[in-house]
Amino acid sequence: MTQRAKIDTDGSEAEAVGPPVVHRPAGLTSAEVAERVARGEVNDVPVRSSRSTKDIVRGNVFTRFNAIIGILWVIMLIVAPIQDSLFGFVIIANTGIGIIQELRAKKTLDGLAVIGEAKPTVRRDGVAAELSTSEIVLGDLIELGPGDKVVVDGEVAEADSLEIDESLLTGEADPVVKKPGDRMMSGSFVVAGGGAFTATKVGREAYAAQLAEEASRFTLVHSELRTGISTILKYVTWMMIPTAIGLVISQLVVKDDNFKDAIARTVGGIVPMIPEGLVLLTSVAFAIGVVRLGRKQCLVQELPAIEGLARVNVVCLDKTGTLTEGGMDVTELRPLDGADETYVRKVLGALGESDPRPNASLQAIIDAYPDTVEWRCTEALPFSSARKYSGAAFSEGNGENSTWLLGAPDVLLPAGDPTLTEIDHLNEQGLRVLLLARTTRELDSPDVAAGAHPTALVVLEQRLRPDAADTLAYFADQNVATKVISGDNAVSVGAVAGKLDMPGAANTVDARTLPTDREEMAKVLDENAVFGRVTPQQKRDMVAALQSHGHTVAMTGDGVNDVLALKDADIGVSMGSGSEATRAVAQIVLLNNSFATLPSVVAEGRRVIGNITRVATLFLTKTVYSVLLAVLVVCSQVEYPFLPRHLTLLSTLTIGVPAFFLALAPNKERAKPNFVRRVMRYAIPGGVIAAAATFTTYLLARHHYSGEGALEAETSAATLTLFLVSMWVLAIIARPYTWWRLTLVATMGGAFLLVLVVPWLQDFFALKLVGTTMPWAAVFIAAAGGLLLEVAWRWVDRRFPA
Repeated sequence: MTQRAKIDTDGSEAEAVGPPVVHRPAGLTSAEVAERVARGEVNDVPVRSSRSTKDIVRGNVFTRFNAIIGILWVIMLIVAPIQDSLFGFVIIANTGIGIIQELRAKKTLDGLAVIGEAKPTVRRDGVAAELSTSEIVLGDLIELGPGDKVVVDGEVAEADSLEIDESLLTGEADPVVKKPGDRMMSGSFVVAGGGAFTATKVGREAYAAQLAEEASRFTLVHSELRTGISTILKYVTWMMIPTAIGLVISQLVVKDDNFKDAIARTVGGIVPMIPEGLVLLTSVAFAIGVVRLGRKQCLVQELPAIEGLARVNVVCLDKTGTLTEGGMDVTELRPLDGADETYVRKVLGALGESDPRPNASLQAIIDAYPDTVEWRCTEALPFSSARKYSGAAFSEGNGENSTWLLGAPDVLLPAGDPTLTEIDHLNEQGLRVLLLARTTRELDSPDVAAGAHPTALVVLEQRLRPDAADTLAYFADQNVATKVISGDNAVSVGAVAGKLDMPGAANTVDARTLPTDREEMAKVLDENAVFGRVTPQQKRDMVAALQSHGHTVAMTGDGVNDVLALKDADIGVSMGSGSEATRAVAQIVLLNNSFATLPSVVAEGRRVIGNITRVATLFLTKTVYSVLLAVLVVCSQVEYPFLPRHLTLLSTLTIGVPAFFLALAPNKERAKPNFVRRVMRYAIPGGVIAAAATFTTYLLARHHYSGEGALEAETSAATLTLFLVSMWVLAIIARPYTWWRLTLVATMGGAFLLVLVVPWLQDFFALKLVGTTMPWAAVFIAAAGGLLLEVAWRWVDRRFPA
């Protein structure tokens, strides 16, 4: 497992007196770097980032429905007045808004990505410095420590008990011990020890680089919301094609004396079938969400993560770095069995010096007990989350040699040892306790801890995050279960959770007692909230067990021991100060290292999902009634009642403008699954009732009016009914009412009334109510349709609950 940590260049062990002489490779010279850059031997794989400007423009402009509407718009510009071409200008405005919002999101994301980008340490001209991954060239010497990600392929040049996890590439969970000359693969990461490797493949030639580039690219797809919308649009297309063909034929037959008017009314029937604004509003809602979260230093590396976290019902938290701050303080040193405290301090100082990349616990010991020059490390065993301890062998400078272990007392000591009782009392106070033990075995022995003699207890105090209690309370209020999964002692973890008033903090479980069967493990997880002594593989198994019970799981963490669980969780959340490996696999990175940002992400996701569900109902109600009206017109062989200008006006007032405000409004409703079902269960009855009421008014108007101007009067009456029923749909969707929602509905109604009473607007939109009988009949039919809507939607709620 280990090897000599300090050696001379000829491979012999260094002299025991004085500090060791270690000659390290100096890395490339500046001239060699410049030469390789000139040859193009640079690591030019793009970092995780947003879509390019070109992709954003193409994605918003070149859509299936934009193509259909574009063709219809050109036709209308040729055959009809400009009023009937307004829908084309609306589409241009919508597309422009979508592009602008996504570009804003791109700017935010790109700025945050630079802040959160991993910067490996590269040795050049004998000096180590952090560089961007894109600055690495072929032959560079890259240093590694625990948690560092291997960013390019290479060959090990130096190894100090270097252990690499290649599970993200090979699926093999066990760490691989690396020695000089061994191959390194990009995408793996360091779990223990340190070293350096020489880059042998950079850019797109590196192993897994293409895979990483594709997986890392910012995307707007692969979410239930967007998949549901795509499914809906697919069915809409299938309905639209035969209906549109039938409408074209029927209108040309009915209006054989007026070709241009027939074309205009045909287009008027086809355009409203297309829910063109739905995709736009979804993109805009997501993009604005990214910008809002960006202002809070939250980097969304995969856009659906906003939606995913809103659906989460279990959050698994790693205690260190999440509930507690990363730093710790040594509060007490307790020598055992009469050990000399001065000597113990020397041991701890030497242990701190033996690890070039100390974790938070060891850093606290280093701060409290500086090293002395007399001791020299001859062999080191770096800390590993799997074994729960580290160790080192020393030459003490007086001819004595000793080997020490530092780690979890309940791992290093046998069960029933009386020292454990003393430790339990400290753990119950929320303190973290490490045991210093002397061993007579070699560090690379698999049972090195067996028979270790306890020498001292190091008591550490963890700093609670000031915002952690409020965040836990938020999740409890939102019915999101929180599970603390930590490698620390279960009692200690439970005490910390108790200080934060976390629900279920008293229910602590030592993960070493967990059943291995997934179903049994899931039951224990459901019943308890705090788990200690969890290994990295167990974290992964626990996530899988929770998912097997139907839970949507988010996992937070910052250490290398969290990587596998973060990758397998539905949503992985990493702290910005976490290891490169955790930031690489997480969908969300909290650059401000604040756990308190998570409620903002949840709220943003709920806002997006809840509001898009609302506005999708508006858009698809219009699609349903448009298709049904076209079918009724074809079957009845009558003229289509509307010109494009009428439905542009109705769509703008009852859908377009209200949907924009509703899509961006606050919304704290918990996200629910089955998006398509929940939308269509309202849209279908709403569309059927709107179409039936409108066509009834139209047929009555055809019998009521005759002579010149009859068609315009019939259209006006039908438009009035359709507007009122659509407004009723809007009024239902806008519930529960707030002052601004009532104002929104009233404003839309007032705008339509303005069109009906202002002469030039009457002429522009060809809307003029004739007489009193038919307009009042249109109002009564709309009122009956509205009441039917209320009954139908209440029945749907009972019959088909979401």
